Amino acid sequence: MPSWLTSVMLGLLAWTVVAVPITLLVARFLHLSGSSPDIGEKAAARAAAAARQTLIPESARLGRETEMLRSPRILIVDDDPALRMLLRTTLTAEFEVAEAADARLASDLARLWRPTIVLLDVAMPGIDGLSFCADLKTKPAFGAPLVVLLTGAEVLETTAAHAGADALLRKPFSPLELVSVIDRLTGADAVEIATELEGEPSEQILLFARDLGRLVEIERGQRRVVQDAYRETVTALANALEAKDSGTRVHSLRVRHYATELTTAIEPNLLSDPSLEYGFLLHDVGKIGVPGEVLRKRGPLSPSEWALIQLHPLIGLEMLGNVNFLQGEGLKVIRSHHERWDGTGYPDGLAREAIPLSARIFAVADALDAITSERPYRHAASWEAAVAEIATQSRLQFDPNIVETFVREKEPLHRLQALAEEAA
Repeated sequence: MPSWLTSVMLGLLAWTVVAVPITLLVARFLHLSGSSPDIGEKAAARAAAAARQTLIPESARLGRETEMLRSPRILIVDDDPALRMLLRTTLTAEFEVAEAADARLASDLARLWRPTIVLLDVAMPGIDGLSFCADLKTKPAFGAPLVVLLTGAEVLETTAAHAGADALLRKPFSPLELVSVIDRLTGADAVEIATELEGEPSEQILLFARDLGRLVEIERGQRRVVQDAYRETVTALANALEAKDSGTRVHSLRVRHYATELTTAIEPNLLSDPSLEYGFLLHDVGKIGVPGEVLRKRGPLSPSEWALIQLHPLIGLEMLGNVNFLQGEGLKVIRSHHERWDGTGYPDGLAREAIPLSARIFAVADALDAITSERPYRHAASWEAAVAEIATQSRLQFDPNIVETFVREKEPLHRLQALAEEAA
């Protein structure tokens, strides 16, 4: 083939590779913008203005694949800036939210951002909400979002439905009512919440304030449910340990009561950390990593077996170190409850005040229950014998100030022992 012909063919091929994508891109742009480049330029300018004025989330410019994984997008269209602010504040925690003051700006934003739901005011300057609702539902460029019409006027349900609206809310409306409508439209699990109060507030802001108080009440109730679930889970884990280490029976529950009572007498502020109670219950959870035959051995432990036992605080820390509700005093108890005042304890060999106070308190409570309970390696001692033995270990195993408080508070602790035995 002549060299000039080869050059011509390569030139045509290169032009095709470059020109075809450009032609398709231009055709797509013209299709979206109307019918002429001039109209397309205006649409692009309006879109840029809408992006600046409506605070489009940064993530809106990512690819369509990522869009499918995002939270539902809500576009608020209302000429009342105060209402837009209330709606944005209500919805931002759960949804991606953008806003526009009129249908023109909303139109450009909806083409770019493809919202899941549009909250649309009916009475707006320029294009009214009913007309814009019909456009959103019928023009493919908008992606047929769900539309909730907001109105303070007498708009019939049939009129809203004829425009294509999926729901109609009359102003002033409750934010909980709005969230309930959104849940229904998106198929989310809705929680039935009674919000009826005597009298009907005439201002939108009063409705939001009323529901804010109700939401705080609900959140507190849900927090209590979660805390109860934490406690039940922790107790189940402690019981699983005791099923393995059969000699301890309900050791974790008893020692929690003792430690809580002692902490109240010594430093009650420690109890404001909710992790502390969980640390009391789970102090020996690391024994799950110790063979059962070592835990239940009736005779003296060999050096290697004793080394395994000494690992259990670190095993427990490794197991629970990333659990959020144990961060704080709870993890300190798990790690340091076998440290000794004289520095001969484990796993870190800490001494005196270097041992966390919560762990020093717990060490006395733990020893009290160990001495008064049946263990594979020793019979239970009397309460009086336990008090005497702990007293002799003051300044050796235990903090002397804590021992002094323990001796002073021994009767309330003794009553706790009787109650725990009855419960068992």
